[in-house]
Amino acid sequence: MIILQVNGVTKSFSGTDIMQNVKLEVQHRDRVALVGRNGAGKSTLLKIIAGEMAADSGDIIIPKGVRIGYLEQHSGIRSELTIWDEMMTVFEPLQAMERRLRALEARMAEPDIYEDAEAAARVMGEYDALQIEFKDLGGYQYESDTRSILHGMRFYPDDYSKPVSLLSGGQKTRLALAKMLLSKPDLLILDEPTNHLDIETLGWLENYLKSYEGALLIVSHDRYFLDQVVTLVYEVSHRKVTRYAGNYSAYLDEKAKNYEKDRKQFEKETSEKAKLEEFIQKNIARASTSKMAKSRRKQLERTTWMESPDGGEKSANFSFTIDRPSGNDVLGVRDASVGYDGKAVSKHIDMRVYKQDRIAILGSNGVGKSTLLKTIVGRQELIAGEIAYGTNVQFGYYDQNQATLVGTGTVLQEIWDDWPLMNEKDIRTLLGRFLFSGDDVSKPVQSLSGGEKARLSLAKLMLAKSNTLILDEPTNHLDLDSKEVLENALDDFPGTILFVSHDRYFINRIATKVFDLTDTGAVEYLGDYDYFVEKKTEQEELLAESIGTLQPETTVKPQTQEFDKERQKQERRLKRASEQAEAKMTELDEQIARLQQELEDPLHADDHVKLMELQASIDALQAEHDQHAETWLDLQEQLETV
Repeated sequence: MIILQVNGVTKSFSGTDIMQNVKLEVQHRDRVALVGRNGAGKSTLLKIIAGEMAADSGDIIIPKGVRIGYLEQHSGIRSELTIWDEMMTVFEPLQAMERRLRALEARMAEPDIYEDAEAAARVMGEYDALQIEFKDLGGYQYESDTRSILHGMRFYPDDYSKPVSLLSGGQKTRLALAKMLLSKPDLLILDEPTNHLDIETLGWLENYLKSYEGALLIVSHDRYFLDQVVTLVYEVSHRKVTRYAGNYSAYLDEKAKNYEKDRKQFEKETSEKAKLEEFIQKNIARASTSKMAKSRRKQLERTTWMESPDGGEKSANFSFTIDRPSGNDVLGVRDASVGYDGKAVSKHIDMRVYKQDRIAILGSNGVGKSTLLKTIVGRQELIAGEIAYGTNVQFGYYDQNQATLVGTGTVLQEIWDDWPLMNEKDIRTLLGRFLFSGDDVSKPVQSLSGGEKARLSLAKLMLAKSNTLILDEPTNHLDLDSKEVLENALDDFPGTILFVSHDRYFINRIATKVFDLTDTGAVEYLGDYDYFVEKKTEQEELLAESIGTLQPETTVKPQTQEFDKERQKQERRLKRASEQAEAKMTELDEQIARLQQELEDPLHADDHVKLMELQASIDALQAEHDQHAETWLDLQEQLETV
């Protein structure tokens, strides 16, 4: 069943066409992505489909009865209600139906109703029909659905009574997404839904959308998210929309094949056109060949020549180099606590960073990932612990909020203020590589878009030629093409990279190590994001199995001697398991202490491989220790209830 058709839509702004004769189709249960560069017209097309903007020409066809839900980018809820009450507004028709059911129940409980058989039959008939409709519409589970979606969006029962007006901008955006999911429209249109979501919430949202009963139309720069969710891609480019079957990776593969085919065809047609033009130029003036040349000129004019497959779209073009390399030991963090105003958000952080490491720092929102980066580069004060810096380490810092753009002048002046000896021509050439051309360099920095500020920050980072890059959400505000360019530049970077990112595609492409940061420390995983997820899942399954084998049997508690014997038996079993876990923790502590002592041995100071092996062994033992510690704590809780 087709639930949306876009036929021949054209839209222009100030005389410039944004899209021409666009066609698009969405069927029931389709998972569709709109992709393209910033400014290509993706959000404009969504607004036209949602009825929030008029097209210059063309038709939007939506069958009668199809409900559309549209969540704009950066949209949030404005309300004086509490979180729970705001969510309940989605179900006002169901609640009205529920009140009618209660009223009918009260009427049926009155003795006098049965004195009039016809009236009684009418009331009971209405009640039966309404009850069936109430059930079919989810009347008996809407509160459960609400709790489930709020939990997925990281709102917990303690939050339900909070006024929406007191939430942060990011929380309001998450709440708006939760409310939209609860309304369950037939076509769910989402513009950048992954903004303000941490990795755990992204995983939940992906799983929810995979099983969503309606159709999805999504604009997102999160390539991992698109790979997981969508099955159809429409690319907005050159004022047109092109359809590709499959997820984002399949789209990239097919696009690359099409580009190569189009490039060869374009080169062939360009050669043919050049030959025609050359023949006309040489023969038009000769009496003997003039007629033939005029015929070729008509052929040249009648032919519709293929446009360049590049379409005149420019890509950023840059790379990162270094002035001088650092030593092998770049950074050592020992028992560090980081936070603000003397209040720690994460404690007991231990981390070793070596030359040419590519380390991703992951963790839930608010755990202190960005704070740790700021503390490392000296923009935030260390609360406790120690940070040791290696020889010749030069930090290049990218701030997700572009706080490094300190100037109040133009784009050109922003570079000139930090590199006053560069001449204007060289600065303009540099900025051109980051897509600032012509009058763009005279734009005030404060008026730049998020993507433009990101590119300007990267330009400054490139000029610094630092050997250690500290990057806080570097792919935020970048379109898909710019992300690809940045990844290529970082791939070729000869130095060390330490970064925070929610972009799982980017993490897989760049990271060789992952540090999972919590409020009580950091655990190292030697691999990319997919490896990290695999290992975390294995650890959780092992822990669940370990705890599951020790779970007490659920029994009714009779006041008998038999029950007392069973309880004592269970208590002894739990104590033995607790002692075994404690003994194993002690054994692991001794092994870790021995390896730690060997790690600090001066004989190994220059043996980078040996140090890495020792550190990996310590991390593996520590992870095992943590599992046994969690088991021990769970056993203690069980003992208290026996």
